[in-house]
Amino acid sequence: MNRLALLLLLVVAGAAALGMAIAQNAGYVLVAYQGFRFEASLWATLGLVAAVWALFYGLRFLLGLLLGSIGLVNPWSGRNRSRRARLSAEQGFMDLQEGRWVRAQRHLLRAAEGSEQPLMYYLGAARAAQQLGKSAEADALLERALNRQPRAELAVALAHAELQVTRGDRAAARETLQAMQQRYPEHHQVLRELAWLYRDSRDFSALLGLLPQLRKSKALSTQELSTLELQTWQGRLDEVAQEGGDTLQALNAAWQQVSASLRQQPELLLGYAGQLHRLGADAEAEQLLRKAIRLNYDARLVRLYGLLRGSDALQQLHTAEGWLPQQPKDPLLLLSLGRLCLSAGLWGKARDYFEASLVLQPAAESCTELARLLGRLGEVERSHQLYQQGLELLGQALPALPLPPLGKLAG
Repeated sequence: MNRLALLLLLVVAGAAALGMAIAQNAGYVLVAYQGFRFEASLWATLGLVAAVWALFYGLRFLLGLLLGSIGLVNPWSGRNRSRRARLSAEQGFMDLQEGRWVRAQRHLLRAAEGSEQPLMYYLGAARAAQQLGKSAEADALLERALNRQPRAELAVALAHAELQVTRGDRAAARETLQAMQQRYPEHHQVLRELAWLYRDSRDFSALLGLLPQLRKSKALSTQELSTLELQTWQGRLDEVAQEGGDTLQALNAAWQQVSASLRQQPELLLGYAGQLHRLGADAEAEQLLRKAIRLNYDARLVRLYGLLRGSDALQQLHTAEGWLPQQPKDPLLLLSLGRLCLSAGLWGKARDYFEASLVLQPAAESCTELARLLGRLGEVERSHQLYQQGLELLGQALPALPLPPLGKLAG
């Protein structure tokens, strides 16, 4: 209240001072131009100028209100068009997420037409068209996106490659990504997508060529790169082993190209030694695995070691038995020892190792190995029981059906 009273007092004082100034000196203004003549007191002139100014801004304000009201009624006004585009975009992306492909494409196209930056809307509409099986239409939408935003070439190309993979055209996706790699050789997403495409296409030669660039650009995390490098060399060794010509020499040459650190990985050792075994180079595989297991014991390598027929069966058995004190409860080691005993002709010892392996871990391999041995030793009933147990462990148990008594022939 005190502030209001003070304000009123100041207004009254100002009006009184203005009135006294007008009374003491009214002033005089004369404006003459050709035939026009205007004359009035200074204060009247100032009042007229103020009235004209107020009228101008009043009309401007009313005109703004009028145009605003027209915009609310006119659906094609700029302000309403922007609002409609925003609503269409929101609805379109919601439809896209929920799998309503027809609605998604329609709404996103409407949003693209009303936006100055339509890239994301065209990309979404293209994905919806692809889901509807309209590949040509999807490609056309991506072309429109590129025409509207030429600087988005990379984003459009990545989306195009994704759609090409979706429709099963990996060759076209490869061409698209390789073109982008030439233009953007350090771009992480291009390198990642190209790496996954090579891997899924099992093009390990191309992937080996890409690995240095992936490592240099750090497009993948350390773990991702290590896993991919391991998978690549595993696949490459498998490829070489399937090729014609001097396959063993080619396989060994490929192995020499593997880095020293990777050659210590059990997964890669297992693949290489397995291919040597398949090609009949058991002596070479035995020597490789013997050294690897001595440095870093791995049950998978031990299992493969038991399948090899080296140059000296008794020496190979003696080597494997040397691992037993440190790994007395490894069922795979016991299984391998049983197999090596078979190779050396030690039937009773083989039986003991197979049974010890079964006690530690019932497994189909141990069951069938022991069943085969017992069958040859004349213990037919026990052999049949073990074969049945092996089938059950494989999830392939025989159905419960009536059978004749033991020792009787069916009538």
